Formats: sequence, structure tokens, C-alpha cells
Amino acid sequence: MEDLLSIAGKNYRSRLLVGTGKYKDFDETRRAVEASGAEIVTVAIRRTNIGQDPKQPSLLDALPPSRFTYLPNTAGCYSADEAVRTLRLARELLDGHSLVKLEVLGDPQTLFPNMPETLKAAETLVKEGFQVMVYCSDDPIQAKLLEGIGCVAVMPLASLIGSGMGILNPWNLALIIEKATVPVLVDAGVGTASDAAIAMELGCDGVLMNTAIAGARDPVLMAGAMKKAVEAGREAFLAGRMPKKLYSASPSSPTTGLIGGK
Repeated sequence: MEDLLSIAGKNYRSRLLVGTGKYKDFDETRRAVEASGAEIVTVAIRRTNIGQDPKQPSLLDALPPSRFTYLPNTAGCYSADEAVRTLRLARELLDGHSLVKLEVLGDPQTLFPNMPETLKAAETLVKEGFQVMVYCSDDPIQAKLLEGIGCVAVMPLASLIGSGMGILNPWNLALIIEKATVPVLVDAGVGTASDAAIAMELGCDGVLMNTAIAGARDPVLMAGAMKKAVEAGREAFLAGRMPKKLYSASPSSPTTGLIGGK
């Protein structure tokens, strides 16, 4: 059986989702996304042209919607009302597209999620028929509340957006994964390939990243590394790691039946 990521009733081969911002141009964006193997790409509606300005180059030309699933997001929004308006615009621009990424930020310095406003926006969007993937704190209670509202995926931060600090609280992530009945994807904080692998080894269903690729010295090469890391981490999770044994040395080869033994 093929191991697929299922979100809102649609299956994807890749468990790596990538952002489309911070690249030097749309050509580099395209090359990095292709190297990543991602099928879902996020786009900040307030920062990237997907038809708002017909006189400017459009991301839709570099990454055609016929090949990629677009995930419009509310990056830069600091209130529920602002986020809801932004995603209504995205639905118009993308011909009724309903799969979206909600993020409502608390402040411009840390970009930590404002959870009361996030919950408020999620309730409105779900009622309006949006399929909401939601950026949230790594709080198991908040994640469960969002799932209860009807969000199709919860996306707890590993560490602050753009920080590259990796997974700072694996225990909270494990608690969220244990209780969730919708996909759990790490969103924010991944810095390098090992961070992505660790997220997948913990049991996350996927990883979303932008700066870790776009901010690398060679974004296209890093995108390929992230693809391999997510795949390796997923396989390690499915395989089931050996138990850790403090002070219990176990030789890797049997000690009985040795050649030349008596």
C-alpha cells in the first residue's frame, strides 16, 4: 500500500509542503519547489501576486494550479476579521478554492499565534465552507479545540517563524499527535534537514516550511535535502526505532556460536 498524506479528502504523495515567499524571483521559486517534490504550496495572499495585479508577473505562471495544490495563507494578519477577509479574497482569485491555511499572529516581533483570534477566525471560516489548515501554538488543548471546530489539519509551530531553531518542545508535539484525529503538520521553525526528519520521526503527518529553503545559500539544493529528510523520517517512524537502553550494552553481533569457539 502506498503511504499517502490525506488532507480534506484528497491524497498526496509528498508530505513536504513549501512556501513560495522570500525567493529572489519566481524562477528560483519554481526550481526549489520542483526539487522539493512538494505538491502543496502556500502563498501569502497579501504579499504575492496571483492575479490581484494583472500587470505584474503572477506566481500562477511559475507554479500552475494544474500541477500544484495552492494553499493560500493569511500571513501578516493580526485579527480574525483581517484573516477572514483575506481568505475570502483568495477564494475569489482561485475560482472557489476552499483549502486554506489560517494564521493569526500575535505580534510582529515573534510572529507567535494569537490563539483567541485564531479560534474565532476558524469558526467563521469553517461555517463558510472553507477547509482550514491552521497554524497554532504547540498546546494540545488549543489543537484539540481547533479540531473540534472542524479544521482539517492542525499545524503547531516547532519554534518561531523564520527562526530556524528546530523543534524546541518535542513532548508537546507528541501529545498533540497522540490525541489528534486530523493530520498534524509541523509549521514554522525548521532550519535544516535534520529538523524535518525529527518531526517526521515523532509521528507528524507532514512538515511545512519556507525560510529553511528560501533562506539557504543554495535553495534548490536545500529543497532536495528537505525532500529526502521528510521521506527518511517518515520511513523511520513507520519502521519503529529500537528502544533506548541506558546502561544496557547489547553487542550488535551474537556472542554464541562464534567461529572457532568451543
